Amino acid sequence: MSVIIASLRSLITLAPLTVDDPALDPDEARRLLEQELQRGEYQEAEPAWFDIAGQAIVDFFERLLNPEGDGVLGTGGLIVAAALIIALIVTAFIVWGRPRSVVRSTQRVAELFGEAEQRSARELRRAAETAARAQRFDEAIVLRVRALARSLGERGIVMLPPGATVQAFARRAAVPFPEFTAQLDAAANAFDDVRYLRGTGSETAYALVRDLDAALAGTHPGTLPELAGSGVFDTPARTQAPIEHAGAGR
Repeated sequence: MSVIIASLRSLITLAPLTVDDPALDPDEARRLLEQELQRGEYQEAEPAWFDIAGQAIVDFFERLLNPEGDGVLGTGGLIVAAALIIALIVTAFIVWGRPRSVVRSTQRVAELFGEAEQRSARELRRAAETAARAQRFDEAIVLRVRALARSLGERGIVMLPPGATVQAFARRAAVPFPEFTAQLDAAANAFDDVRYLRGTGSETAYALVRDLDAALAGTHPGTLPELAGSGVFDTPARTQAPIEHAGAGR
């Protein structure tokens, strides 16, 4: 507004009226003023809506924390302001939850290899060991391969889209674990053999899948597929302590 007033004053100063100039009626004066205010420099000088909203919020907190209006909040006012900000952040987390990027890494996919599967990796491992002790190696192989896929998904290393096959999983898992490429291919083939090709599972095949699952659970990925080439995870894989697992029935 101060810019507009200054501009109008400059117009009056540059073009003063003389006694010979005809007097403007009110309607004509209003029309000329509206035309002048439509110029770009006046529009740009007007505050945007977020400027007005931000100033209103600042004024509100100043009146709330400093009713005397001396412009100094003081230590007590700063403490109250910090408490209000923390309360707003906590409320946002309660209402909207954690950011999607954090939730996505821990969210459990309800499907594995085209079939519904809600169990965790630990639950699938237990079911596989139970089937192996009962000499049901077909079932044990299927469950252990699913446990392997679920485990890498829970760790945020290999995230499978709906409908992904076990062969697609093996290819994706070979990116962060290239030294296990052959074992991953063998596990995928064992899964397909007993699940779709009417093959017969064996104790040896189950032991291969079980040992692979235990090895990957204790190994740090060399390169994550989402960050390949960024240099963040481009380090040699390091082995941690392997997880405990019950031996297969023999």
